[in-house]
Amino acid sequence: MRYLVEITVTLEEELREAIEGEVRFDVFTRKIYSTDASMYEIEPVGVVLPKTDADVQETLRIAQRHNAAILPRGGGTSLAGQTVGEALVLDFSKYMNQVIELNKGEEWARIQPGLVQDHFNDFLSPHGFVFGPNTSTSSRATIGGMLGNNSSGSRSIVYGKTVDHVIEVSGYFADGEPFSFGPLDAESLGDLTREDSRAGRLHKALKNIVDEQRVEIADRYPKIMRRVSGYNLDELARESQPFNLAKLMVGAEGTLAVVTEAKVRVCPKPRALGVLVVHFHSIEEALAASTTILAHDVAAIEIIDRVIIELAKQNLEAQRLMDSFVVGDPDSFLTIEFFAENEDEAREKVRRLHDELEAKNIGYARVPLDDPAHKQDCLNMRKAGLGFLLGRRGDWKPCAFVEDCAVSPEHLLDYYRHFEAIMKKYDTATSYYGHTSVGLLHLRPLINLKEDAEIGKMAAIAEEVSDLVLEYGGAMSGEHGDGLARSQWVPKFFGEKLYGAFVEVKRLFDPENRMNPGKIVNALPFTENLRFDGSYKTPEIPTIMDFSSDGGFARAIELCNGVGACRKRDGTMCPSYQATMEEEHSTRGRANALREVIANGIPGEDLGSERLYEVMDLCISCKGCKAECPSSVDMAKIKAEVLQAYYDKNGVPLRVRMMGRIAQINRLSAPVAPIVNWTLGNSLVRSLLDRFLGIDKRRRLPPLVTPTFEEWFRSRPSARNGVGARGKVLFLNDTFTNFNYPEIGKAAVRVLEAAGFEVGLAETGCCGRPMISHGLLREGQKLAQENIAKLAPAIEAGLPIIGVEPSCLLTFRDEYPDLVAGDAAKRLAENSYMLEEFLQSLRDKDELDLKFRAPKQQNALFHGHCHQKALVGTGPSLGILGM
Repeated sequence: MRYLVEITVTLEEELREAIEGEVRFDVFTRKIYSTDASMYEIEPVGVVLPKTDADVQETLRIAQRHNAAILPRGGGTSLAGQTVGEALVLDFSKYMNQVIELNKGEEWARIQPGLVQDHFNDFLSPHGFVFGPNTSTSSRATIGGMLGNNSSGSRSIVYGKTVDHVIEVSGYFADGEPFSFGPLDAESLGDLTREDSRAGRLHKALKNIVDEQRVEIADRYPKIMRRVSGYNLDELARESQPFNLAKLMVGAEGTLAVVTEAKVRVCPKPRALGVLVVHFHSIEEALAASTTILAHDVAAIEIIDRVIIELAKQNLEAQRLMDSFVVGDPDSFLTIEFFAENEDEAREKVRRLHDELEAKNIGYARVPLDDPAHKQDCLNMRKAGLGFLLGRRGDWKPCAFVEDCAVSPEHLLDYYRHFEAIMKKYDTATSYYGHTSVGLLHLRPLINLKEDAEIGKMAAIAEEVSDLVLEYGGAMSGEHGDGLARSQWVPKFFGEKLYGAFVEVKRLFDPENRMNPGKIVNALPFTENLRFDGSYKTPEIPTIMDFSSDGGFARAIELCNGVGACRKRDGTMCPSYQATMEEEHSTRGRANALREVIANGIPGEDLGSERLYEVMDLCISCKGCKAECPSSVDMAKIKAEVLQAYYDKNGVPLRVRMMGRIAQINRLSAPVAPIVNWTLGNSLVRSLLDRFLGIDKRRRLPPLVTPTFEEWFRSRPSARNGVGARGKVLFLNDTFTNFNYPEIGKAAVRVLEAAGFEVGLAETGCCGRPMISHGLLREGQKLAQENIAKLAPAIEAGLPIIGVEPSCLLTFRDEYPDLVAGDAAKRLAENSYMLEEFLQSLRDKDELDLKFRAPKQQNALFHGHCHQKALVGTGPSLGILGM
């Protein structure tokens, strides 16, 4: 062990001296990169974030001298464990993520491997193009990862797989020698194979393998649209197309060489999209309907079952998405997409299918979606389906080991019935979602990986399912690849001869077996290297807030399943990742670090450690993950507990004490507001605040305003009027409205009174938001208890509490039930509303008659508060602004 440590230290030092990019070998980084979206965990040797091709080449040369394995990585969204291993990780996502060239005339682009699929399509869209393969992880999956996995997605019936779009690739072998692969006609191939060069010898050997195995390739490769297992020798065997080793690199899972650049085909962007959602009372009805639907010119047929629908209802964002297209209580629904030249053609395609299904009584509801926003809601719901599934509470999780089997679509219903029989035999359940258009259902049996007996059951299920898939002439992987989860089955499906050919392909490219070893060939049993196993014991961590709905603090962290939605660069989640593009500063990175610390995976570290504090520090507690993470990981809540534990061990910094007590400070300062405002505006004072409190001197703090809102409210004549015609509401006079922005509170009162309500003040102290966000949970809990006691009469009377500061008002709704046990906190949460939310609820019932004077400027920019977007949504605000 000592020798290995010295080798690693030397490797790190050499890399730091040699490359421009970043080199990370600390234990936290290694732990954070030890998982992906799969059920596996293997700690890497270290992590390199290369900036240039030269960085990659030099890294490979140095790694060879140390006999270190190499693992290329993009977004880390692999579901089969392709991107975890005891290797030196090359993370291309931070720096090598550019579009190098777009040739619009010839319809191709040259790109780097770290480019995210959605960003690529954002770049292509103004030019009228799209990159065809459409994965559910498109917001964070990189093109390099798609190339390594041979990804496809929901529209593969139109676009095929990634291999169908790759023209050329270039990069480096494991020893750092460069390569460039592209299409070769017969004459060029013959000339090259006669050369005494590495490229010549490689092409000659691979051509010989293909020629020797043509019969086996024709017999053993599945005759279906979706197969991404093994190496793509079938692509080299196609006599109708040029011999192109770029096709072999696709789907190789980084086991052959490192790709740093790819030339890919781009497609004309569909001009119009039609969407029809068909609801069913059973899975069998939905699967049976697919045959009828396939007769139409569809671009996709996607299925989602009741399991995912019910889990989605627990997710705030998904609830809003489903409102636009779900009718009744479906056991499953199909989402059918059509491409068209214009909107009229799209509507006509939808109408024809709708009418046929209606005439044949297929489905109990058929919902055409005309609104582009509703279409996007539906597609986003499907993309998030996996995350909802993986966010299931408790230790029984839907595990990915037979989730990617593909058969011909005409066999899908029979395959489903046999699969269900296997589930019943082993007394477990699964969910059903995926691509019925190409015969691929994602089936994830519920398994408790923390029990050895369950792991044994998982192995037995996999054996039976592999037999079933073989019986139907299918593939164990239709799009997620072999990785650690399915490489075990490669010999069984391809036979001894082809498997031997795969081993030889690996040897030709990587004779030292250093490129992502253990994937596709020479694999361990898929039950090895699991993130959880029978030896794992979920730690019980005492907390101030209530985590019982998650099964405790540790299980709240374990909800992170690694799908990496927090690595997207739009929406609210995750601002610290969007700013830094660092895995450590994503919700997933924080969850991984926390899980390792509390499960004693990092010796000597605990919740009060400085390094863990650094990992958590840039989380701004926006709550975006609570709404946008498909598993609803609430990192803001988790962070508050971690900060309290850190302060318990290390003490509370002065900055935190002051920020947490901003309400008291403002109340004491208000009588001398002019002096305080002048002082805070003084450049010397701002420099001192910067030095001692960490408040940037360029930042001007909001001035104190006199009179305060409370003083105005209590002195105005209307405050003593009788009960309004529509009853009474209480206005939450938050700290910021009271001392800094009273004009907002005044306007809110005028609106509520104009709507017919008597407005009273909610008699509370500070809501506790500053303390909670800064981790002073015990003090925040005390304030919550005091405020609930003060509001007891209002709670008992069921009076609405109306607020204009989202973070303060929503503390009542989100944190109070977790800080204070009992019905009072829950009832307060149920009766707390943002102003526009309250008004919009009246408007929805045709109970709001307000006449606003139209401003001269009709356009306004609306910036939604992060807590509002996470817990309420911006719909009510936009609705009221649109009156």
